[in-house]
Amino acid sequence: MSETTHDGRVVVSDRPSPDDGLSATELAAKYGLAVSGARPGLVEYVRQMWGRRHFILAFSQAKLTAQYSQAKLGQLWQVATPLLNALVYFLIFGLILGADRGMPREVYIPFLVTGVFVFTFTQSSVMAGVRAISGNLGLVRALHFPRASLPISFALQQLQQLLFSMIVLFCVAVGFGSYPSLSWLLIVPVLALQFLFNTGLALIMARMGSKTPDLAQLMPFVMRTWMYASGVMFSIPVMLEDHPQWIADVLQWNPAAIYMDLMRFALIDGYGSENLPPHVWAVAGGWAALIALGGFVYFWKAEERYGRG
Repeated sequence: MSETTHDGRVVVSDRPSPDDGLSATELAAKYGLAVSGARPGLVEYVRQMWGRRHFILAFSQAKLTAQYSQAKLGQLWQVATPLLNALVYFLIFGLILGADRGMPREVYIPFLVTGVFVFTFTQSSVMAGVRAISGNLGLVRALHFPRASLPISFALQQLQQLLFSMIVLFCVAVGFGSYPSLSWLLIVPVLALQFLFNTGLALIMARMGSKTPDLAQLMPFVMRTWMYASGVMFSIPVMLEDHPQWIADVLQWNPAAIYMDLMRFALIDGYGSENLPPHVWAVAGGWAALIALGGFVYFWKAEERYGRG
């Protein structure tokens, strides 16, 4: 394009660009550009997760191996830590405070050990989930992969750790008169449901912890409160028999108590169905489905924000 100035000279000016006036979004759409690290659709995200299944398993195994690599006893601490916690709780709650009332000693000790091991599974999954993103920012920023792989890997790591601990739990049960029976087969669906619940919870905490690192300092207090409210060291109906029934109902329906009681029912001969709330399997499945699916969607919605800023 040219024009004549007042002194008779011809000046050639640049031709207007066809992109003038277009917004950044319109320019990206025109030239087929996409946001780097944009969140895929939910179905595509699930497909990507399945494609990374070998990474998820390998990452969880590597973390499990490295967890106690600096300790002389190594992987034995996977079993020794919850077992020592159970011993401390037995000394305080079983011998001093009499929290075993309503149960003979041969039932209370496996009852307590089971509660400690099962609750530790949930507690460790939550604490690992809080740090899943904030504690692995180098990996998140360096590589492109579905970020949900990290909290799922940590939940899987805790499941593998519990499976090691189950050997000791079986020995304790047998040592106090609860021998293997068909009810022990129920351990498999109980662990499957609890793993789904823990994974969903880890996903929720991973998203929250990615923007609020201080949450990692607060969660031990939350988990300790949850532990005391879930009947790890005592039978909820027996300890609250002098209180309004609704209090015991609320505590028994909380998911941590549900999974502990189902494991105790499966493992301990003297812990019968009268100790379980009604429709306990439906409730256990409902908690697992609600938290697993809800946690996955909640985490996925913030996929493109992890590791930025």
